[in-house]
Amino acid sequence: MGNLPDLFEELKSAVLCGDGAMGTLLAERGVPAGNCFEELCLSQPETISSIHREYLDAGAQLITTNSFGANARKLLTFGLEGRVGDINRAAARLAREAVDASGRPALVAGSVGPLGSHQAEAGQNPAVLFREQISGLLEGGADLILLETFQDPEELSLALQVAKSLGNKPVITLIASPESGRLPGGAWIGDVLESLGEQGADLVGLNCVNGPQAMLRLVEKIAPSRPLAVYPNAGRPTYQEGRIAYGTTPEYFADLGRRMAETGAALVGGCCGTSPLHIKALSKALQGLKPTTRHTTGVVTSLEPPPTPEPTEKSILDLIAGGKTVIVTELDPPKTLPLEKFFTAAEALTRAGSDAITLADNSLAILRVSNFAVAAMLKQRGITPLLHVSCRDRNVIGLQSELLGMAAMGMRHVLALTGDPAKGGDHPDATSVYDVNSVGLLEIIRRLNEGYTLAGTDLQARPDLIAGCTFNPNARSLDTQIQRLERKINAGARYVMTQPVFETALVEETAKRTAHFGVPVFIGVWPLLNGRQAKFLHNEVPGITIPVPVMARMEGLEGAEGRKEGVNVAKEVARAVLDHFPGIYFMTPFLAYQTTEELSAFVRGR
Repeated sequence: MGNLPDLFEELKSAVLCGDGAMGTLLAERGVPAGNCFEELCLSQPETISSIHREYLDAGAQLITTNSFGANARKLLTFGLEGRVGDINRAAARLAREAVDASGRPALVAGSVGPLGSHQAEAGQNPAVLFREQISGLLEGGADLILLETFQDPEELSLALQVAKSLGNKPVITLIASPESGRLPGGAWIGDVLESLGEQGADLVGLNCVNGPQAMLRLVEKIAPSRPLAVYPNAGRPTYQEGRIAYGTTPEYFADLGRRMAETGAALVGGCCGTSPLHIKALSKALQGLKPTTRHTTGVVTSLEPPPTPEPTEKSILDLIAGGKTVIVTELDPPKTLPLEKFFTAAEALTRAGSDAITLADNSLAILRVSNFAVAAMLKQRGITPLLHVSCRDRNVIGLQSELLGMAAMGMRHVLALTGDPAKGGDHPDATSVYDVNSVGLLEIIRRLNEGYTLAGTDLQARPDLIAGCTFNPNARSLDTQIQRLERKINAGARYVMTQPVFETALVEETAKRTAHFGVPVFIGVWPLLNGRQAKFLHNEVPGITIPVPVMARMEGLEGAEGRKEGVNVAKEVARAVLDHFPGIYFMTPFLAYQTTEELSAFVRGR
């Protein structure tokens, strides 16, 4: 099997053994985290060469170059974006020299990983980035290209096209799929693998994410109609003494690897956490095995979508569809533990006509009682909650957990927010997370509503969350806000809630600019209490602008006189809102709910 065509000829009659991890092995051997492992091909070539030799001695028939992240986008982080060619040529050359010196019948696979989510940072388009890296690997002596650990089928398809355009070298494509088989974008892994084969991939398969047992179940689930390449992790990682560690023994790994081969894998290797010891055991376990021919005529396609349970809560969209003028009232959870006044206010506002109480999520990054807990208590009182969910305080795991918790408790309404930065609140040393922004959160909600998590886990039900978004008509550039709103609606927003508006002309302008979106818009109306509050809101609260005429009307007014004038302004705005929109969004200032109660009665009285 000394030349390239023999590899794929061999796959017809024997299961082949790949090599194991490079990055986790380097970390285990003392290379500090945060270093550019790919650059070691230039600065510490013997370190890389010795690992290749160890895998060859262990029985690996396919040696993977140390070039996974050696594209200009990722190298930019280390100031090495100008050395893409040098690093990839060196990576392939080191592997090539190790194979040639060993005299073993093994081939060099040029490793190419995904570009990541910020491809534009390198100043080039994705195709250019892939072409630069793959060209370097081929120039350095790679026998084939290994596209590995991709989760975006479109990005992998592009990389495959680029690799195929650079000559006649074979290409292996590996997807990092959750055990569910459902990719983050919603695609079913079996369908994706079949498509990649149709697009010209010489061998398709799976790597990373899953340990041996989970990977075996995934291989069984997709019922491959073509041979697969499978590279599982060495189990699940743990954090021990400052380092990531994997506990799977070589013997266990090898046993499961053999079972994968018996299920349809023609090439089996190891990903994160595997070592030459794992590959030595695996190589022995695979000896004498022939690829298994499956009786299926194709991959198992996606199952029927999970059912949507009967909603336990009537949505504000249902009320609008029924012809009702909907009132949503914001009532912020308190900053202190006594909640009696809050629930007194919520019940009074509901009696006055509010259809839902919306609860801010630590707005302005100021700590308040959990809006989730408060919402649950509102549900117990028969009041419909509408939760604000901020991306600031939770990563994508926490966000999804919160949303699923809402669905489990029968809560449906959620307002997706990016969230005010933590440094501007009352805990300035707290960390802002921002795994996603409001658009990303809306996409997550849409994904959950399809019955799957962002990682592809089947929820076995569809929660039917009603997602909304924010819009600021007070911004200097309304055109920019409209563009942002369009992105949010495209991401799944089904209603819109605005910052408070204090003039009728802006209500009318907002109506004109948003009519084509076809979703309900709830204009925010804030009843001012006095002149001092008007100045505070205008000067210190982001997103709020008090027009000069309104400021003049409120100037110097305090107590009952100030409240009366503030209510008059709010009623003027409310009339304009109801002339153009199917509902209204009242904001209760500082739990002064009697004012909002009066405005709700005013709306119902119309």
